[in-house]
Amino acid sequence: MNLSKLKPGEAGRITKIGAIGSLKRRLMDMGVLVGEAIKVEKIAPLGDPIEVTIKNYNLSLRKKEAEGIAVEMVK
Repeated sequence: MNLSKLKPGEAGRITKIGAIGSLKRRLMDMGVLVGEAIKVEKIAPLGDPIEVTIKNYNLSLRKKEAEGIAVEMVK
């Protein structure tokens, strides 16, 4: 499952970052790391961007970026 499939209020744990190059480096610099807990806070009306909480701060990701982040659901 990827991050873009989670609904607002659902949480997951990052299992893989599928992005490459500068995008992967930028995501990792923002704290998007394998093993981190991530929660979807809200999704814009047209589905882009997606606001998530990771490491106690909010981050907005484009839907295409979120599709490259594999997560497993946590309760």
